[in-house]
Amino acid sequence: MRVFFPGKAGVNAVARLNPMWEAYWIGLFLGIGIGLGGILAGLLAPRRALFAPVAMLAAAAGAALGYALEGWAEAVAGGIGGVIGALAAAFLAAGTLGRGGTRGGTAALVVGSGVVLAGLAFIPVAGYLEAVAVPVLAARARRRRPGRYAGLRTLARD
Repeated sequence: MRVFFPGKAGVNAVARLNPMWEAYWIGLFLGIGIGLGGILAGLLAPRRALFAPVAMLAAAAGAALGYALEGWAEAVAGGIGGVIGALAAAFLAAGTLGRGGTRGGTAALVVGSGVVLAGLAFIPVAGYLEAVAVPVLAARARRRRPGRYAGLRTLARD
């Protein structure tokens, strides 16, 4: 196997891959935590009063999953990801509901996006990118918030 893992004689090739494997697991649980936070926020946090409890629940779920499957570093990453995902998804869901979206439709879309984000975390480095992109995109959507959809009410003004 020296062809695939060139290096010094006597050095275990697998031992040199351990730091990369650890970085992959941390990114994986960070992304899974973000997805889990999005799922919980879609199901439980349509109101601002529930943002903090849902974020704490998502952090606990992400940390528990990370610790159960790997260790402390992954537990911390899962907890951080849970908070990021829950807060970003909760703000988006609240904004959507405030502009006239239905609870069921909003929950379905937010839960679906949480599942997709958790699935994307299996791609190496994607969990780290999600941790940066999700809050940035949520803040951008919050700034560009349009008014409530008027629908047919605009015709009734005549």
